[in-house]
Amino acid sequence: MWRQLAEGLDVELHDIPPVELRTIPRTAAVLLSAGGAEREAVDWLEQHDNPRGVPVLVVGADPGRRLAAQVVAQGASDYFALPDDIELLRNALQTAVERHREASRRAPAKNPEEEGHTAFAAIAGESTAIRSVLQRAARFMRHAHGTGLIVGDTGTGKELLARAIHDGGPRRGAPFVPVNCSALPRELIESELFGHEKGAFTDAHAAKPGLFEVAEGGTLFLDEVATLPLELQGKLLRVLEDHEVRRVGGTRTRRVDVRVIAATNEDLEAAAQRGTFRHDLYFRLGVVTFVLPPLRERGEDVIGIAERLLDNLGAFHRLPVPPLSAEARSALLSYAWPGNVRELKNALERSLLLSPPGQLNLGELVPTTMSGGDLRGPIAFPAPLAAVMASAAQSMLALCGGNVSEAARRLRISRRRLRRLVHETSPGSSVFPVAAAGSC
Repeated sequence: MWRQLAEGLDVELHDIPPVELRTIPRTAAVLLSAGGAEREAVDWLEQHDNPRGVPVLVVGADPGRRLAAQVVAQGASDYFALPDDIELLRNALQTAVERHREASRRAPAKNPEEEGHTAFAAIAGESTAIRSVLQRAARFMRHAHGTGLIVGDTGTGKELLARAIHDGGPRRGAPFVPVNCSALPRELIESELFGHEKGAFTDAHAAKPGLFEVAEGGTLFLDEVATLPLELQGKLLRVLEDHEVRRVGGTRTRRVDVRVIAATNEDLEAAAQRGTFRHDLYFRLGVVTFVLPPLRERGEDVIGIAERLLDNLGAFHRLPVPPLSAEARSALLSYAWPGNVRELKNALERSLLLSPPGQLNLGELVPTTMSGGDLRGPIAFPAPLAAVMASAAQSMLALCGGNVSEAARRLRISRRRLRRLVHETSPGSSVFPVAAAGSC
């Protein structure tokens, strides 16, 4: 049976005598066959150390829940009673194999110090604002444990920084698992993060590990963490404190070794004051906080970032990379970039695609107005109240990349009120000339 499982997963199977698990070389998973000797397996696990980052799956014949709880309590990742749990075992092995292959693709550098210095190579910029953040991150990433919170406007590169911390640290050989909390359906968030057991809900036809288990040994990046429902915030806090997860519909916990880095463009302290975010979770996530500066505060970094983006976009679209003219540089520096690096990339791609090969059409590169409102400066003031309100509505809409619902939520007004404010300053124009698919 073991050989058939290995062949189905396209992996090698090695039969080894009982030795200390920590002496086993790096592998996808360890199967401890205990059919008929389950009590001895529990004793053996109690007396031996588990290899870090390698799941130990115990297989027996006793389906009792008490035995399963004892096995997991002694450090095993899971227990399977055959023949009933054969599909669950196959799923667990498949997950372990995929995680191992991902780790193999991210082979650690021979010189950890050199890897640490190059981890931020993907983050362009020499401004004091960004260098201070990267220096702080370089000190943080040397450690395998400790949560981090990255705060910054949309499009400032929060996931890029989290990946750099992971890739340059001691967990780089294990998975980096990004999660957009706002994109998960409310009713499935708990199942996605913590997993579920077979039969936990209507469509749970088989057990499924959660993303905490998928990220074992590595980093779980929780983007837009402020959108998590309050009831899930409490469960997340428990995982951060106890380093254990319980699948939906399950009765036992599983140990997880995962670093959590969260990110948000919201003011979590203000959210905690409003009661929409737990104070204790805010403090737990923000053990180390990084504040990414918006592009408008990074001076001439915008030129270096633009040049790097143009190189990547030209290669992707198989187009010649145009030089940045003096006029283009001036336009890039004079625009406030409310959408930050994401908006800059979209603008460069648009200009590259709509310009003659080897050139950049300045008119496509930087918008000077949007619905008649100048986005290069701050909100109009002093001015009549109606103009101030309209300017604020336009600026927030631009900041949110055209996402009407998000802009209205941030302004604490209805979508209809937002539309009316924009209409009042640009009668006769289309309601929202920006892309409605943008996200904030």
